[in-house]
Amino acid sequence: MSDSSVTGQGATDRLLGQYVIGNDNEQPLHPSSPTTNFKLNHIMVRIQDPARSLHFYVDLLGMRTVFTMDTGPFTIYYLGYPQIDEHKIDMTKFGQDTLANLTGTLGLLELYHIHGSENKPPGLYSTGNQPPALGFGHLGFTVPDVLKTVQYLTSHGVEVVKDLGVATRVSIPLSVSEAERGLGLDDLHPSFQKVFEQIAFVRDPDGYLIELVPQKMK
Repeated sequence: MSDSSVTGQGATDRLLGQYVIGNDNEQPLHPSSPTTNFKLNHIMVRIQDPARSLHFYVDLLGMRTVFTMDTGPFTIYYLGYPQIDEHKIDMTKFGQDTLANLTGTLGLLELYHIHGSENKPPGLYSTGNQPPALGFGHLGFTVPDVLKTVQYLTSHGVEVVKDLGVATRVSIPLSVSEAERGLGLDDLHPSFQKVFEQIAFVRDPDGYLIELVPQKMK
């Protein structure tokens, strides 16, 4: 989730704590537009230990393997969620059909393992949330019940970074280094706090933040 006060209309248009729907300054997307039918298809993260990462994303978060490819210097693992009953019971069918429509499928995760990285000490890669290498934020998953999901994950040893009911400055990716530079010093707006209290964060085996969002937000 991003700060609900941020709009696409410029930093001076600060309607704090409000969802600013759409942006009238943006042009309609006409069929002749060069970006018609562009899609956000997948995201890639580097991993050190495929066994640990696949346990987390497949065994614990319920994703399933679309395909794996050893390219020589590295192996990629494409994961996704089966959406239809046939795919939920037949993993081969799921993989075949999704691969056949790979570029048209949304919400895929690519795990990128460079061979030999598993033999290096943990923390080889930056997660984007540790100064000075700030950048990448988190992967967001929607779940039917955040509380039950957190309890389930913690029972399997997953670290909780932000629990339900917590909505403070220190519980979100606002680092001390940013505050020391005079960035993001305002208090959280109460409206955003009400939303953020319903969300939890856990950490995956490589330290990436995983956001757990309820599928029915109150």
